Amino acid sequence: MKNEMDSLEFISAAEKGLGACPHCRLMIQFPHGGAGKQTVHCPRCGAPVHLRLPFSIQRTWALIFCAGICYVPANLLPILTVIQFGSGAPDTIISGVKHLFADGQWPIAILVFVASVVVPLVKIGVIVCLLISVHARWRWRPRERAAAFYIIDALGRWSMIDIFMISILVALVQLGTLATVEPGLGAAFFGAVVVCTMLAAMTFDPRLLWDSAR
Repeated sequence: MKNEMDSLEFISAAEKGLGACPHCRLMIQFPHGGAGKQTVHCPRCGAPVHLRLPFSIQRTWALIFCAGICYVPANLLPILTVIQFGSGAPDTIISGVKHLFADGQWPIAILVFVASVVVPLVKIGVIVCLLISVHARWRWRPRERAAAFYIIDALGRWSMIDIFMISILVALVQLGTLATVEPGLGAAFFGAVVVCTMLAAMTFDPRLLWDSAR
């Protein structure tokens, strides 16, 4: 029975000069076998096609670095302020989770904590590990690493639940002196974290995991 290293001995489509259109998935033969990192246009939909996304590693590093910087103030600064009858105090993500637990709304508290604290942090950590594995040309479990990328790519958008809730509250709860909800600076940083991690997942080319494994 062949081990995993033997199973990595294959000829990739890129080595044959074949690239897939990112929109309609048409397989395209690159001229000269794809040498010179050319860009061709899909004859069916006209989209630009590359054998590998250009500057994928550099763009992903830049975006994930920005996400890591914004993650700290996103959790330390107030994300919203609820004012009732003229008084109120700003809440961070963590303090909001504590208040939900104290009010007995633990399912919502768990959902907010996982979506707003755990998922962005895990996504940043996984993408950093994937980038390091490409740089170090790891041959260790490329299938599992590729699966981890697709999982965090699918789950990352759920981190927007906090921003979605804030936008609804700000739009609906504007009752003057009775009750008012005001967004805080932490919401802007948190939105930046979510957008940067989503863009980092879009710019990262998972095919590089297989290239480095070979």
